[in-house]
Amino acid sequence: MISIYKETGKTCIQVFFFRSKQNWGNQAFYPKHDPDDDIKEILSSFISQFYENKTIPVLIITNYEVSERKLLEKTFSKKESKQVVIKQAKSKNEINISNLAEKNAKQALTQKLIQSNKNNDLIENLAKKFKFNNNIDLIEVYDNSHIQGSDSIGALICFGNEGFIKKRYRKFNIKNDKIKGDDYGMMKEVLFRRFSKAIKEKSGSLSLPDLVMIDGGKGQYSVSREVLNELGLHDLPILAVAKGRRRNAGEEKIYYKNKEFILNKNDPLLFFIQRLRDEAHRFAISTHRAKRKKNLSKSLLDQIQGIGRQRKRALLNHFGSARAVESASFDDLKSVEGIEDSIAKKIYNYFHE
Repeated sequence: MISIYKETGKTCIQVFFFRSKQNWGNQAFYPKHDPDDDIKEILSSFISQFYENKTIPVLIITNYEVSERKLLEKTFSKKESKQVVIKQAKSKNEINISNLAEKNAKQALTQKLIQSNKNNDLIENLAKKFKFNNNIDLIEVYDNSHIQGSDSIGALICFGNEGFIKKRYRKFNIKNDKIKGDDYGMMKEVLFRRFSKAIKEKSGSLSLPDLVMIDGGKGQYSVSREVLNELGLHDLPILAVAKGRRRNAGEEKIYYKNKEFILNKNDPLLFFIQRLRDEAHRFAISTHRAKRKKNLSKSLLDQIQGIGRQRKRALLNHFGSARAVESASFDDLKSVEGIEDSIAKKIYNYFHE
């Protein structure tokens, strides 16, 4: 059951999933389209894209007539090698479920529009507070993560009036060994790589943001400004957010154009800035942990001659981690599929001799 609701040029589509007449849950989608696009066209385009990489059910019921319905039916039927029917809700039961899905779509879209307006207000207040010369639609926030210089990564998250834009999140593995553990050097490398690429490859790269926010103080602000100026991005504003002396939330110092700003602890704008910084920090930490875990598994097993990719995968699947392989007995090791006695002995000796 697919129901669409459109308001003020925005759309929400609710998909209810049924198997053997039982509801298996529902999901909301917000397709991108021109504000004046017709509902039938939006619905047709959504259904076509939605089932691009999914198994198509034999029956799809909608709350509106679908544009090019017969062509979709023919395409879907050919793909699934069985008859697929797309129809508008007609029976009493179908209409009841269709209306419920449409009601859900309306409620979800209303909430999204309210949140979008709140986000717009927060972004506008941010622009007014710091007197930015340009309109702010996209904000990029940067943070670094490492442990004593190991597994160093840079992280980028993005925020717009729709909220956090996950598809624009990026991670950067620090390439220059000399700067791993140097927060200033790491930030310089990340910003240079991100913005030099955007300038060189205008197509296929992330579009430029309207504001850059970084986790750090005066020093971080200075090196970031230096990189953007070097690339000719003199007008792209930067905010640096530094934790207070006791590193308590609410005591942040914000740097812009080498001036220091301290916002009131109850200022909604401060909560907004904290929210952006915390999301960048969360993404940086989770990305760093994933890299560290991967490198830990890699470094332990890749040092043993004769352990190729398939054997390594078999060992990790069986034991769960490289550390568990290290503490495994000889008998446990040779019980793993693809690990012969000679290889098991080599692994055991490597960790115990």
